[in-house]
Amino acid sequence: MSSERSSFTGKIGFVLAAAGSAVGLGNIWRFPYLAAKYGGGIFLLVYIILSVTFGFSLMVAEIAIGRKTKLSPIGAYTSLDKRFSFVGWLGALIPVMILPYYSVIGGWVLKYLFGFITGEASSMAEGTYFGGYIAKAGEPIVWFLLFIALTAVIVLFGVEKGIEKVSKIMMPILVLLTLFIAVYTIVTLDGAFDGLLYYIKPDFSQFSIMTVVAAMGQLFYSMSLAMGIMITFGSYMKKDISIEKSVHQIELFDTGIAFLAGMMIVPAVFAFEGGNVENMDKGAGLMFITLPQIFKTMPGGTVIGVLFFFMVLLAALTSAISLMETVVSIFQDKLKMGRKSSCFLVLGICLLLGIPSALGSSAWSGVTLLGKQFLDFFDFITNSIFMPVVAFATCLFVGYFIKPRSAIEDEVSLSSPFRGRLLYRVIIRYIAPICILTILVSSVLEAFKIISI
Repeated sequence: MSSERSSFTGKIGFVLAAAGSAVGLGNIWRFPYLAAKYGGGIFLLVYIILSVTFGFSLMVAEIAIGRKTKLSPIGAYTSLDKRFSFVGWLGALIPVMILPYYSVIGGWVLKYLFGFITGEASSMAEGTYFGGYIAKAGEPIVWFLLFIALTAVIVLFGVEKGIEKVSKIMMPILVLLTLFIAVYTIVTLDGAFDGLLYYIKPDFSQFSIMTVVAAMGQLFYSMSLAMGIMITFGSYMKKDISIEKSVHQIELFDTGIAFLAGMMIVPAVFAFEGGNVENMDKGAGLMFITLPQIFKTMPGGTVIGVLFFFMVLLAALTSAISLMETVVSIFQDKLKMGRKSSCFLVLGICLLLGIPSALGSSAWSGVTLLGKQFLDFFDFITNSIFMPVVAFATCLFVGYFIKPRSAIEDEVSLSSPFRGRLLYRVIIRYIAPICILTILVSSVLEAFKIISI
């Protein structure tokens, strides 16, 4: 099976596909909120430092595991050490659980894009519009189905003709749109320039341990770590491509988009709120309530709204594609299924798991798990529990248990010298495990409203 495995045609295709996976809704609706809450520039500085150390090491490890084994997560961990096969199974479960509810949110984005195009921008700027929309039983399901179908079509075409080709088109457009909207917002909104200064100028008096915890958590979720994606993409990576250089480029894309998203949103909210960003929403509230209200006040706001939601759609699609590809790859490896059969099976699972999330605020609003609606529950259990556990186990595995100890480092060194070897060793063996446990504890405490992040 491994000898017939698909592969990216080259470095650019791999980097853009992996960057597309990393760049998702988390960059756009969570990063700006955290940057605003934790002092703007100082949060940005901490995030960048963590990206080139903590994020770099974890991503190198996952891509190297994938390329060394040429297998999806379950097979990869099992082939290296059967004692850690449970990590592969848990890692495989994560995208299965994330993709359905993520596609529900992707459907919301499609709905808002369509609404702005067809002249509903004023209605969508009303504070009650979004709550009324998700409270409907039928319409959110329709948009969810459209989004997941679009994702499936791209994955159906395969690694080279589907994922790689689409990523080469989507990622440059995504970067250009984000940059354009950011500059336009700063130039046209009174007070936005002061918001820009707040966002990019570090104020060390705003630094606290929670700044580091919040930045670590955002980085962890933003870079598509611990969900099998980078292992799967690594399994499609050719041996002559430098893992280390590719990771640096993926980090540049991911951090760059997150930075531009913050530059686009923080100054806008700063201007809209008269300099007060303390009450800035995160998640759906920011994207589907606050930003449409801001677009309504901007010159040419409807056009900017169309461009914004198109940009968000691209970000959502690139991440959804990588999630679906990971699950398809697992089914191909474990069940020996063809790509077409695997795609249709994954699509069926997504429909079964996604519809409860789509109905969680309407027909099934009275049904909860751990006191949470379906979408919030799936988000909590994957992001706050499973992903930190997988990342922690991966660090222990590659840092202490894998035989030979240098197996991952040797894989990274195949195509070029591993210049970050010492940094990688220190982070993986000593720093990352502590950081990940901190993320796990803080995420659980936040979920149960014991602390606020």
